[in-house]
Amino acid sequence: MLSSFLFPQKKEEITTIAFYNVENLFHPSNDYKTKDDAFTPFGKMKWTLKRYKTKIKKLGTVISKLGMNRSKYPPAIVGLVEVENTKAVKDLVNTSDLKKHQYGFVHYDSPDERGIDVALLYNKKVFEYVASETYPVFLKRDNGDRDYTRDILKVSGNLHGELVYILVNHWSSRREGTLKTEKKRITAAKTAKNIIERIKEHNANAKIIIMGDFNDDPTSKSVKEYLVAKDFHNPMESLLDSEKKGTLTYNGKWNLFDQIIFSNNFLEKKEGKWYFYYAEVFNKKWLKIYRGKLKGSPFRTYIGKWYQGGFSDHFPVYAFLKKKG
Repeated sequence: MLSSFLFPQKKEEITTIAFYNVENLFHPSNDYKTKDDAFTPFGKMKWTLKRYKTKIKKLGTVISKLGMNRSKYPPAIVGLVEVENTKAVKDLVNTSDLKKHQYGFVHYDSPDERGIDVALLYNKKVFEYVASETYPVFLKRDNGDRDYTRDILKVSGNLHGELVYILVNHWSSRREGTLKTEKKRITAAKTAKNIIERIKEHNANAKIIIMGDFNDDPTSKSVKEYLVAKDFHNPMESLLDSEKKGTLTYNGKWNLFDQIIFSNNFLEKKEGKWYFYYAEVFNKKWLKIYRGKLKGSPFRTYIGKWYQGGFSDHFPVYAFLKKKG
């Protein structure tokens, strides 16, 4: 456990950046343009409005608590993945735990066949939205057809008056095998690097935050070799190595797919500026399965097709930025 002296007493000196894979946050109405039929009232998952509202409320509670032990406000920025549409994101920011904080959000529909997208929430009290854009990740199937996946979302804005750029990612899963699908995640990493290069063409000293569910660990080739170069710092690697922490389990093994990565200029402690201070996995006891063979893993909404009523199959992650006094 960290000693309290590591953190300043003044909460206004700490701001929180967060990321959360919210596990299939589908609105129960059917979208005939996507393969969302399973998450409808008469689909395989029997996804009703009541279950949807329960999940939305629980997710709002989690987000509202991220970093609040050290910060004056809930997270300034929250990247989200596995959200279906604008309706779902809007319902989330209007939950009782989040509505009072007046979150804005950015969401675009992605070409993903299931209809799941990425999004960004921002606390209007500390983050002034400037612009946003999405970038497709071009993948190919074995037969040469395009494999549609989630776009990468880029958002720029003034965080406490300082311009920052945020990239929200959700890379291809390992479902068909880690090695077989690795090239897809490397393609996504290259796409993200191209976006970063474009940003730096216009702003050489840009402060950039990369966040997402990369479906790879901090030490995986796609992240460590293709995304995190000398100009970026990935604090999640030390969590994985030294503390053996993860955000999800698969076949009894922990992975840390959910990460927040900072450009190196976030490490500079300049007067009046915000710099990276600390990163953590939000894995409170009440977010975990409390018994059985999955004990200790994230308390998820479904296990297979069986409804559990939990939060997500991922723990959220967060990082603190501290202001140089």
